[in-house]
Amino acid sequence: MKEENKTKEKKTEVKKEHTPKKDKKLEEIEKLKQEVAEEKDKRMRIQAEMMNIKKRSDDTLSMYMKYANEDILKSLLPIVDNFERALSMENEENQEFLKGFAMIYTNILNILEANEVKEIASLNETFDPEVHQAVLTEKSEDVESGIVIEVLQKGYKYKDKVLRPAMVKVSE
Repeated sequence: MKEENKTKEKKTEVKKEHTPKKDKKLEEIEKLKQEVAEEKDKRMRIQAEMMNIKKRSDDTLSMYMKYANEDILKSLLPIVDNFERALSMENEENQEFLKGFAMIYTNILNILEANEVKEIASLNETFDPEVHQAVLTEKSEDVESGIVIEVLQKGYKYKDKVLRPAMVKVSE
């Protein structure tokens, strides 16, 4: 019986010794599980951020592609203005000379149209600060207030963006 008691005591001692080790191992396993979960979460966040960066990059690139010709087209507008001024001075003496100008002017207008550049309708329209630049105002009894009564320089839109606002005179 004494031997049985000694064996039981040894088993109890062994159990006591193994319990703290098991607890430490379980704690370590739980800690590792938590770290793995945190790393998975970090990885998912990084993947989501990378997808957002790619989407923003694609959007920016498509915007640049959409308006790639903006600077070139904008630089053509003063040339169009000059052709219009020259063509407005037509008389009998320069009529033949201006025919060549008219052909070049038409070609430039075709280029603008092919690139989706459109003139902004302004005359007799309500003043819109998004597409008009008021440089003069004039009291007019015939026209209500806030109406464009004269276009000093044509405005143009490139696709859905204002390329150059129209310079206008507005009624008060």
